Amino acid sequence: MIIVMGLPGAGKTTVLKGLKTNYRIQNFGDMMLAVEQRMYGIKERDEMRGLPVDKQKAAQQKVYEELAKERGKLILDTHCSISTPQGFFPGLPFEYLKMLKVDGLVLITADVAEVAARRTSDPTRIRDVDDIALHDQMNRAYLAAYSAFTGAPAVVIVNRQGKSEEATARFQSLLK
Repeated sequence: MIIVMGLPGAGKTTVLKGLKTNYRIQNFGDMMLAVEQRMYGIKERDEMRGLPVDKQKAAQQKVYEELAKERGKLILDTHCSISTPQGFFPGLPFEYLKMLKVDGLVLITADVAEVAARRTSDPTRIRDVDDIALHDQMNRAYLAAYSAFTGAPAVVIVNRQGKSEEATARFQSLLK
């Protein structure tokens, strides 16, 4: 399993769409939404981070239990950390991360101004534009912790505006 993380608006999904691979790509947020719809009646993805942390943790545990059963080559598209009203919440809590066999960790990031522009220009999502730089710093700290915990190598890929093909090529090179 390779876990791909980054800020909302960093371009994780765009980079992953360009890959030519036999890895199956699974989006953690889609899995969380399905669980939170069943458990809490959440309707839209952007409502999830507004839930109390204890409810988010309960849903997260259910998703990790599903992921622990996965076999084969998998790229997990997720968030390194989640900015909540209570503070930053780890996307990969150690208690659940230990359930997974992690071969690599990839953080996709971008310039703060580019992320803000992407967030404000996306009519399909409701995203904050405050504290993007702090969130990126927190992600880098979490990435280092996840790497130390799992023993998996960590890679940072910068997805520059208009150059997602370069970021995809860098990621592609990691799969060989």
